[in-house]
Amino acid sequence: MTTLGRKTKIALVGTGGWGEQHARVLSAHADVELCAIAGRDPERTRKRAEHYGANAYTDIGEMLEREQPDLVSLCLPNEGHFEATLAVIQAGFPLLVEKPLVFDLREADRLLEEAEKRSLFFAINFNHRFAKPMQLAKNRIDAGGLGELVFGTWRFGGEGGSAASPYGNLIETQCHGFDSLEFLMGPIASVSAEMTDITGKGFSTMSIGLRFASGAVGNLLGTYDSSYAYSDTQRLEINGTQGRVLIEDTVRRFSFQAAGSETAEVWQAGYFNDLDREFHRTFDAHLNAIVAAFRSGGQPPVHAAAGMRALQLAHAAIRSQESGRRELV
Repeated sequence: MTTLGRKTKIALVGTGGWGEQHARVLSAHADVELCAIAGRDPERTRKRAEHYGANAYTDIGEMLEREQPDLVSLCLPNEGHFEATLAVIQAGFPLLVEKPLVFDLREADRLLEEAEKRSLFFAINFNHRFAKPMQLAKNRIDAGGLGELVFGTWRFGGEGGSAASPYGNLIETQCHGFDSLEFLMGPIASVSAEMTDITGKGFSTMSIGLRFASGAVGNLLGTYDSSYAYSDTQRLEINGTQGRVLIEDTVRRFSFQAAGSETAEVWQAGYFNDLDREFHRTFDAHLNAIVAAFRSGGQPPVHAAAGMRALQLAHAAIRSQESGRRELV
């Protein structure tokens, strides 16, 4: 499907905090018409839709029937993704969903199977991939600047969420870690997990050992028992035989240092470069790529299958935590 020659009609499902970012990005895109916004609360939905010049709905089916959008963007509470996503797929509409895909592997299978049967464009918003430091790291690694990769480490800590699942942090937040590490280093082959629930918020802090198919090793340290106010609360480090890259706070800073050199090459946003220093703008960059791919009839920059992959890794970590054994994936 292509929409070249006219604007792409996109409908949004969700009126929460990150849903505001969806509305902002979609409404500002030159090739997009944000035609409708659907939400559960009539007044909240009306206000959001009026602000962005869209039609308001409280029923997804009615919105799809009346608006006939080219693409549907869904941004719902983390544990409330499955039913609305399935409804959009079964109605036959291409879609973009937020991470995590879902919490349950059987539900993930169902969504991917239903979308595949209908040959639908099915994207997921792993927006960390589109941060400037991540792109610089990817380019440096792909060009061979790090030599043979030896280890990668991801640390991401902040305040706790409100997930009903005791593994909420692992599934809804550290999915970015699994995705980012595989994006840069290739497939993870096995995991070995240790998790703690000492704060009474489920398994809100975890340390997961990783082995990659390449032979490299790594680890993921994630927590909801920290603070987003801390500096360097997120760090990604990739080491190779010829150098290493560091990413600090996703968008704050990138550095590359060759092995044996005491001088590092550093990127950080300049004085007027608000676009690359703001985390929310990583979604702008991803949405630009999504719209371009969709309009040209291509595949999503990040297919929803990446959400399934992150969920598979999370469930392997859960099995490892429960069994005390290393789990192959």
